[in-house]
Amino acid sequence: MVDFIGLLKKEVLPAEGCTEPIAVAYAVAIAAEHLGGAVSRIDLKLSANIIKNALGVGIPGTGMVGIDIAAALGAVVKHSEKKLEVLSGFTPSQLDAARALVDAGVIHVEQKATPEVLYIEAIVSDGTDTARVIICRDHTNVVRIERNREVLVDRKISVGEGEEDEGTGLTLENIFEFATTVPFEEIAFILDCVPMNTRVSEEGLKGGYGLEVGRRVGAGSSCRGALLNNATLRIMSATAAASDARMGGCPLSIMTCAGSGNQGIACSMPVIELGRLLGASDEEIARAIVISDLTVIHIKEYMGRLSPLCGAGIAGGTGACCGMTYLQGGDLQQIKFAVNNMLATLSGMICDGAKATCALKICAGTSAAIQSSTLALADISPTSKDGIIFDDAEETIKNIGRLMREGFAQTDEAILSIMLAKQLKA
Repeated sequence: MVDFIGLLKKEVLPAEGCTEPIAVAYAVAIAAEHLGGAVSRIDLKLSANIIKNALGVGIPGTGMVGIDIAAALGAVVKHSEKKLEVLSGFTPSQLDAARALVDAGVIHVEQKATPEVLYIEAIVSDGTDTARVIICRDHTNVVRIERNREVLVDRKISVGEGEEDEGTGLTLENIFEFATTVPFEEIAFILDCVPMNTRVSEEGLKGGYGLEVGRRVGAGSSCRGALLNNATLRIMSATAAASDARMGGCPLSIMTCAGSGNQGIACSMPVIELGRLLGASDEEIARAIVISDLTVIHIKEYMGRLSPLCGAGIAGGTGACCGMTYLQGGDLQQIKFAVNNMLATLSGMICDGAKATCALKICAGTSAAIQSSTLALADISPTSKDGIIFDDAEETIKNIGRLMREGFAQTDEAILSIMLAKQLKA
């Protein structure tokens, strides 16, 4: 039997900053806490996906981007109990100390040859003592801690063997049944994302972050709205703006979903904004967000925690599409149509790291979600005659996993190679 509530509480969590560099900071913070003195050297061994997603993203409150400043702050702040909010609330003097570590060149990053797509190994020294921390498969899943070669934590999960964990048991059918029948008071906590993600969206709409995708798209509702109606623009604008702010280093927490803040934004903000436009009740919005979150978690089972495909656009957008379809009176069959419509539209969208252009992809995913929901509500959906889509949306989801594993097996390495080549030329 699926523990829906437990799954939501495990996978829908607050984080400040992009989860990949923040997870690096978290690992370094744990290691630094096991030392007697101030950190003098940090060695990081990271999977390609971690490097890809941490190279170009703003670190909240620093005005800087990338792995080095995140790791340095983790070493200085040492608040691992905050997990993915480990860098919240640091002081100006702590930022100065972290910048000094970066300037001193004590941080060394290398790519780890591992089948684990999410792998962080931090080896931290103060000149006398050394601590080693490994995080694997999940951004806060600490599997090993050592101090001076003494093993303090050793969780046996076959790190490096690439074995699959047990599945969640989620299906579109049981997601819909749970979300529409569970007592409201048991899922009311899911509404915690509404003020949190809305605040970041509003910050992004003020401008000054990234490419200002959300702010500029929203401007179309008053000056260039011929191609899109105001409701569509409002939903796209609010969603993209939150990503603008987050990727630009906004020092506010976001509610994540399945390990990603951008996925959390992409699957919640369209539902929140549509709910407001429709005058939906808190209960209706909560049930729609539950459908959206669980759909994202379900799709990510097959795509992987980190992926060569864009989780925010594909999984986050599909979750939002399902939530919006429910808010407009859609039934289970129409939600399945929504999934097929989305995956037929966006299945080739690659992930080329966390950076300002994530807002462009989220904006595109939100636009596709609005389109796909509209078609689903008219009972329009592709079928098994159409490309990689199956009549059964569950089969479509499963085969997105196959497409990712087999068709995109070398994509991450190619993307990372291109990104690193740009850095060398800079």
